Amino acid sequence: MDYILLVAVIIISIFGVIMIFSSSYVWSEYKFNDPFKYLKHQLLFLIVGFILLKFMSNKNHLIYYDKANIILFICLIFLILVIIPGVGTIRNGSRSWFGIGSFGIQPSEAMKLGIIIFTSKYLANNTIKSLKDIIPILIVTLFTFALIMLQPDFGTGMIIVLSIAGLLFIAGVNIKYFIRLGLLGLLGIVVLILIAPYRLERILSFLNPWSDPLGSGFQIIQSLYAIGPGGLFGYGFLNSRQKHFYLPEPQTDFIFSIISEEFGFMGILIVSTL
Repeated sequence: MDYILLVAVIIISIFGVIMIFSSSYVWSEYKFNDPFKYLKHQLLFLIVGFILLKFMSNKNHLIYYDKANIILFICLIFLILVIIPGVGTIRNGSRSWFGIGSFGIQPSEAMKLGIIIFTSKYLANNTIKSLKDIIPILIVTLFTFALIMLQPDFGTGMIIVLSIAGLLFIAGVNIKYFIRLGLLGLLGIVVLILIAPYRLERILSFLNPWSDPLGSGFQIIQSLYAIGPGGLFGYGFLNSRQKHFYLPEPQTDFIFSIISEEFGFMGILIVSTL
């Protein structure tokens, strides 16, 4: 076992749980009358995660190679099921979840692993000499991307596409094929933006959030107001100001901002190192 990796995972997971509480208790008490709601959920998933970690670490990793096609097939079935009204539940505008009480499961998260396992097996078994040799991978990737876009979840779809592009690059696929596929991908992105212009707004707001400070740029601006004052060592644990209804959904991806505000640059440096 790689103990350095294991220790890093344990430390960052425990720190993550602590920061979930710090960033969410104000909003959680207001919305659910329970400041510990997100903490309890995160603790439960952490415990389940470590149990699965122990269980899977005792398995021969070649099982992924042997069952790669089955894993991909199961992931695809769940991706199809989740977009069916009445089966998948809508959260934040996307039908991306299977709702189980107050909990939710995203099949697209499983697909991130499933398609990487499938692609790795294919590349291990096939020599890539021309573009046609990766057509099966492209078909599976585009079909997966299309299913995820039906939810819609553009961010997760792009993560999967870029992950597969990374695998193809590592496998030694000729760079000229990347140029061709890249141009095709840019055309696809333009079409997706034309279909739903809000995607362009999100990109532009990321580049210049002050172009729409009360709309698409609001969350980014509020996150910067948290990161900036953190300084070298931050305000201290639990002392964030932005989590008091200024930064929307601070317990999600934008928890980075709260970590920076409470622990400063040194805290971010430690988290990044882990």
